[in-house]
Amino acid sequence: MSRLDELIQELCPNGVEYKELGEICEITTGKLNANEKIDDGLYPFFTCDKLPFRINKYAFNTSAILISGNGSQVGHLNSYEGKFNAYQRTYVLYEFKFVEKQYLLHYMRSYLKPYIILNCKKGSVPYITLPMLENFKIPIPPLPIQREIVRILDSFTELTAELTAELTARKKQYEFYRDELLSFGEIIKGGSTQSSKLCEIALIYDGTHKTPNYKNSGIPFISVENINDIYGSKKFISKEDYDLYKITPQINDLFMTRIGSVGKCAIVTKNVDLAYYVSLALIRPNNKIIDTGYLKYYIESVSGTKELSKRTLHNAVPIKINKEDIGKIKITYPSLDIQKKIASTLDNFDAICSDLNIGLPAEIEARQKQYEYYRDALLTYAATGKIIPRQTDRQTDRQTDRQTSMMR
Repeated sequence: MSRLDELIQELCPNGVEYKELGEICEITTGKLNANEKIDDGLYPFFTCDKLPFRINKYAFNTSAILISGNGSQVGHLNSYEGKFNAYQRTYVLYEFKFVEKQYLLHYMRSYLKPYIILNCKKGSVPYITLPMLENFKIPIPPLPIQREIVRILDSFTELTAELTAELTARKKQYEFYRDELLSFGEIIKGGSTQSSKLCEIALIYDGTHKTPNYKNSGIPFISVENINDIYGSKKFISKEDYDLYKITPQINDLFMTRIGSVGKCAIVTKNVDLAYYVSLALIRPNNKIIDTGYLKYYIESVSGTKELSKRTLHNAVPIKINKEDIGKIKITYPSLDIQKKIASTLDNFDAICSDLNIGLPAEIEARQKQYEYYRDALLTYAATGKIIPRQTDRQTDRQTDRQTSMMR
């Protein structure tokens, strides 16, 4: 019998009481507009984005849970202790009663978002209301049970945090290695490089400026938000609208973000139709001169980023680079065979850092799934005394001695 079993049988064998969120903590909102953020401020400034910005004044000095109140990240949770400030649509939970803050945080990570989706005031921008949060119900087992649940779940999150920190270090190592390779030096070993304007070694196009007439199916339509997965779009246009495109993507073309985000690239690797918006540039390299993979890494490197930054309209809202100015950036490149060797080396390194099927990314995904399973199982058990069915996903079945011992 585990320690949690013993505590439940001793302290709440007949189940637990539920309380509304408004009964167990104070709930308020920040008072500021999001545009009051500044660079290098003294205190965290929580808005409706996932990560806090900075600000030079604080309105709170407490232990709190922050909830994004509207927008695409509605319901996102942050936890903070100390001095901070908050946006007027960010909810601040503090002065907790009957409940451990960390237990409440774990519970809301599991159940708050579905509750919000069900009860959200749906307009052009999704948002939540104070009464909605105040009425959200929480099972409140005795404090010793809450603390045991927190101990177990924190062990999972700590392991995930360790793996994530290791992956972050690997990514920084990759970026350093990429920039070193693309600065050449000893890599060329007696060879030579040359520089050209991008327009001299590639053709450059942009996507449609017309707001699409979306369909339920048809030709996938991509924009800057799809740059990490250009084949995963859930938006479509008709074949008739697509036929109006003068330039359509082909294998070895390169998409580059140019509005809102500048310089993130994706290579066209499949012979499929893709419609694209003006926020993306389509670059068609002359592959007799420049390798597409090499060009992608160069544009994303320090050298390429500096070239783009010179011509980016940083004061525009959103920031952007004009299509004609993309062609003016200088690309330095060695012989084609060396380009391909550099691109192949960086492909392997990038896969280690990013591929969800191998290495640390796969391990982090597995641990996150394990955490989510045990979080839901433990919280259900604490509330009802019943364990939810065991998952069978192969990744959540991969146990380590450390994780097995967490449950004891």
